Amino acid sequence: MCNFNNQSDETKAVIHLFMQKAAQSVGGVNYLLALIEAMRDKKPSPLMQKNRQIASNNTIISWKKVVFKDKIDVIEKILVTHREAQEKDFNLLNEPNVKTKKNILNMARTLAPLEFIVKPQNQNDGEGFSFAVFDTMKDDEIKFNPIFIAMFFCSTAFTKNALKYEL
Repeated sequence: MCNFNNQSDETKAVIHLFMQKAAQSVGGVNYLLALIEAMRDKKPSPLMQKNRQIASNNTIISWKKVVFKDKIDVIEKILVTHREAQEKDFNLLNEPNVKTKKNILNMARTLAPLEFIVKPQNQNDGEGFSFAVFDTMKDDEIKFNPIFIAMFFCSTAFTKNALKYEL
């Protein structure tokens, strides 16, 4: 999932357009990349920050609730499994193991209401943007929002590739 070249053309285009607009709305590509770098510096995971925000020199990302380690472990396990399978678009509910599927559903219910808000520290740089954890959330289909995965789990190289992608 974090290999930009393995994404479908449609997903590449969506990520590219969103990242372009996101960069413009926070003051430029360097501000967005600086925020992602600041997020990478937070250990063990940026989602576990108690104050529910991360700031770079020019940009702040915030959210309403702390995500606990058990939910992050489920996400990371899904990403590792998906990396091995190399599916283009995958439904999280296609898990054959009943216990794992239950953990995925629990994680999805917990994280579904979460919204991430990114704003520049200087109002003149732009209005900012927001995104959710899931792109699709139906009874029989749950898919991660590729923007969420790119911002929290992929490298800055992934974002750079997305920004350079030509439609």
